[in-house]
Amino acid sequence: MWKQIRAFIADTFAIGHSEAKGVLALIILIILFLLSPLIYKVVRPTRTQDTSASDQRKLDSLLAKMQLDGAADDKARYGDKGKPYGNQRPDDERQTSERFQEIKPFPFDPNTVSVAGWQQLGLPRWMAERIDKYRSKGGKFRRKEDLLKIYDFPADTYETLEPYIKLPDNAPNAAYGATGTARSDNAAPAGTSPLPNPASARERYVKPVIQPFDINTADTTQLIALKGIGSKLAARIVQYRDGLGGFLSADQFTEIYGLDSINLAELTLYAKVQSPVRKTPINTASAADLDRLPYLSRRQAEVIVNYRNQHGAYASPESLKSLRVLNARTIEQLTPYLSF
Repeated sequence: MWKQIRAFIADTFAIGHSEAKGVLALIILIILFLLSPLIYKVVRPTRTQDTSASDQRKLDSLLAKMQLDGAADDKARYGDKGKPYGNQRPDDERQTSERFQEIKPFPFDPNTVSVAGWQQLGLPRWMAERIDKYRSKGGKFRRKEDLLKIYDFPADTYETLEPYIKLPDNAPNAAYGATGTARSDNAAPAGTSPLPNPASARERYVKPVIQPFDINTADTTQLIALKGIGSKLAARIVQYRDGLGGFLSADQFTEIYGLDSINLAELTLYAKVQSPVRKTPINTASAADLDRLPYLSRRQAEVIVNYRNQHGAYASPESLKSLRVLNARTIEQLTPYLSF
C-alpha cells in the first residue's frame, strides 16, 4: 500500500520516488501533529486533587479571619449602626460635598481672588482652577461680563455674584451710591455694611446676544463667545482659515480637527462667509507658501515648484493634471485658492 501511495504522489507532483518518500513522511508528520491533542487527552491519566483534612482546616481558618477583619474595618469606618464614624466619610459623600459648595458671597476682585476664594463663592474646584489657569496665561477681567467668557461658567452663578464683583477701574455699582452706601430701597441698618440685592442684579443683567459675523475677518474673541469654543479651538480655527486663505462655505468647517457637533452648529449659525478668499499666485509662490495650504503636503508643494521650474508657468488648473502627486479631488479643492 505504501508503494502505491508513494507512486501516486510521484505521478501527481511529477517528482522522483525519493522525493515522494519525503513528501509522504511530511504528510504523516502533519497528521500526527494535528491529532496530538486528541491523543494526549486519551493517554493522559485523570488526576484528582487530594486536599487533606489539615489543609481544609487551614483554609476554613483563613476564611473566617478575613471575614472578621472585614467586619472590624466596617465598624471602625461606619460605627455600630452602619453610619460614618468620626470624621471619616464615604468617597462618594466627600466628592459630593466637594462638588457642591455652599455659596458664601463676599466682595472680590476676579483678577486676584484665589482658588479657595472661588470655591467659597460657590464655584467647583475645577472651574476655579480653570479661571486661575486663564489668569496665569495673561488673561484679565476688565469688565464684570468678562467672566462669562470662561468656558462653562454658569450664568446663574454670575447673576448671584455680579453685585459682589469689584474691579479697580469700574464706576460704583448701581446698587450703591457714589459714597458706597446702599440705595434707599435696599437700605441697611446703621453701622452695618450695605448688602446688594440679588433680585435687582438679575433684573439688571441681560445676557449679551451674539450677532452673526464674517468668519474670514473674525478674531479669536468673537469665536470664544460661541458655545463650546474655547481659546484653543478658536486659535485652531483662525490658523486653519489663515493657512487656507479664507473659507468659501460653511461646509469647510468640518475639515477643522477637534470640532464636535455643537461647535459646528454654532459656527454654522453665527459664522458667515461674507468676504472673498485670498489667492496664492502659483507661478511665483515658493514651496513654503504652497505648503501653508491645508490641502497640500510639503512634498506636493515641492513637486509643483520643481515642475514649474522645469516646464514653465502653469496656464490654468488643467495644467496641474500633469502632476501625478495631485488627484482630481485635490485640484478641485485648490483651484479657488490659486491665481494663474
